[in-house]
Amino acid sequence: MFSKEIYSRRRTSLIRKVGNGVILLLGNSEAPCNYQSNTYKFRQDSSFLYFTGLASPDLALVMDAESGEQILFGNNADIDDIIWMGPQPTINDFAQSCGIEKALPFADLEIYVKAILSQGRRLHFLPPYRNHNKILLNALTSIPIPALKENSSLELVKAVVDLRLVKEECEIAEIEKACEIGYAMHYTVMKMAKPGVTEQTLYGIMEGIAHSQGAMTSFPTILSQNGETLHNHSHHQVLTEGRMMVIDAGAENEMNYCSDFTRTLPSGGRFTEQQKDIYRIVSTANNMGQSLSRPGVSYKDVHLNVCRLITRGLMNLGIMKGDADEAVANGAHALFMPHGLGHNMGLDVHDMEDLGEDYVGYDNQYTRSQQFGLSSLRMGKMLRAGNVVTVEPGIYFIPALIDKWKAEKTNCDFINFAELEKYRDFGGIRLEDDILITPSGCRRLGSKRLPITPEDVEEAMREN
Repeated sequence: MFSKEIYSRRRTSLIRKVGNGVILLLGNSEAPCNYQSNTYKFRQDSSFLYFTGLASPDLALVMDAESGEQILFGNNADIDDIIWMGPQPTINDFAQSCGIEKALPFADLEIYVKAILSQGRRLHFLPPYRNHNKILLNALTSIPIPALKENSSLELVKAVVDLRLVKEECEIAEIEKACEIGYAMHYTVMKMAKPGVTEQTLYGIMEGIAHSQGAMTSFPTILSQNGETLHNHSHHQVLTEGRMMVIDAGAENEMNYCSDFTRTLPSGGRFTEQQKDIYRIVSTANNMGQSLSRPGVSYKDVHLNVCRLITRGLMNLGIMKGDADEAVANGAHALFMPHGLGHNMGLDVHDMEDLGEDYVGYDNQYTRSQQFGLSSLRMGKMLRAGNVVTVEPGIYFIPALIDKWKAEKTNCDFINFAELEKYRDFGGIRLEDDILITPSGCRRLGSKRLPITPEDVEEAMREN
């Protein structure tokens, strides 16, 4: 945990921003894997963590935005808990550790909430994403479960986003630690990847490093020679000469702050010339994305500039044609990069996605596009100092999407489908770094950058 003063200050800021009614923040509960007592690894709700630092299950926090009263609800361990898990902190211990003066048994939460509602006061809660908390909120408020999201508090969502989006120095230090673990995960596999090794072996090594140095991975590791599938979680193949492997993986450190890196490796240790041609476009795009990222610039504009660079690169290879600006305006590049340039990152790898991407990555000035590809940009609004975002351009050759566009003549003025046939079995390339927006620009997070040029990647793999 950080110091209790940090959590107290955050809660005071939240109360001030919301300004009325009562704020209810629910922590998470244990989630059964295949029977009740065999649970998945516990992960606390990120907003509850942000305002309390408490990583234990079955806790709830209420904050009266008018009187300022704060109450932590939870239960003390009974003798059965102590037999199986050893001595546990009391609910009063938890409250004192994060600067909350009052603690009550969890059963009193229902009494408290119903009293608030009976007085006609506003109850602010965040949109629930776990079934346990949906059922709990339904019991507390009598709001039907399907209607909970629409009855959640937009004022609270916006206040939480505003606070969590700009990272404090203590948070940046934790993200740096997560980046160090992420570097170790990727660099170790870079040294071990060679023909004959299974994807599953490399996947297991990466996951093991994350668990041995931190809390866990920040999301299920993507590691596949079928890199054209953006989020490929299948690891059944054997590394084969001539193919490439996309590895998108990160770590959560012990404070649950995240990292997220992607590198694309030649399975046999050396890129083909065709692979180098595409790789260099993506690596140049990655560097451009970082060079353009600074306060006062919208990430949508950074994204579009990167897309224009990718388009010009593909035009130089004869894969695309026409005017690059016009092609990007029409979304023709999205055949090859159907996702956004990056996303916010912090306590979540896709920071605050549970609160709604349109509130995290967009605002009244910058709204989400409906155009294919651009609609998948998770962060579009103006960058601010303290934002942590990923920069992850890619180029993919997706046979099903190519066939669909060709049959429908989509953007045929900008796509050379005949030349594209040479790349049908190419796969995909994605390269991702994590950056902090600084007052004058940005900087990469982590003490070392993973090899990024094709030459550096090959050199690192030669040393395995």
